[in-house]
Amino acid sequence: MFTVSFYKPTSIFLKHISATLLLLAASATNPALAQKASPETEAVKSIITTFFDGMRRGDSTMVRRTLAPAAVFHGFGGEPGQTPTLEIESINGFLKAVGTPHPQIWDERVTFERVLIDANLASVWAPYEFYLGSKFSHCGYDSFQLVRLADGWKIAHVIDTRRKEKCK
Repeated sequence: MFTVSFYKPTSIFLKHISATLLLLAASATNPALAQKASPETEAVKSIITTFFDGMRRGDSTMVRRTLAPAAVFHGFGGEPGQTPTLEIESINGFLKAVGTPHPQIWDERVTFERVLIDANLASVWAPYEFYLGSKFSHCGYDSFQLVRLADGWKIAHVIDTRRKEKCK
C-alpha cells in the first residue's frame, strides 16, 4: 500500500511567492520598469514633437522641415449638434499662420497613445489639448501618417478631431 501526501507549503515558500507576485504586478504597472520604446518609435515621436515645438515658437521653417512633400492636413469637426464636416487645410496657409506673429502662443499638447511602424510607414494616434497662451481652446485626437524618406521620417498626413467638451 502507498500513501499520498499533499505538499504543504511553508511560510518561507509563501512569502517568496507573495514577493514575486508583488514584484511582477509592480513592474507591469510601473512605466519606469516597462520596456523602452524602440529607436524608430522615438524618431517618429521626435518629428511630431518638433512639429509642435515649431508651432509654439511661431517658426514656420521648423514646422516645414517636419513635412513630406505634398503633405495633406484634414480637420474633422463642427459645431455641437451639427453633422461633422471634413475640411482640407492648406499647408501653405497653415505655415503662413504659424509664422505670422500672433499675440498668444499656439500650444498643442499631445500624448503619444499609439505608435505603429511597418518598414517606412508610421501611424500615430495622439490625444491632444490646444491652448492659446494659457487659455484652453479645444481638444481631440490627432492621427498622423509618417513616411521615412532619404532624410528621415516626415509627416505625410494629419487629420484631427476638434471639440470643446468631453476633454480629459
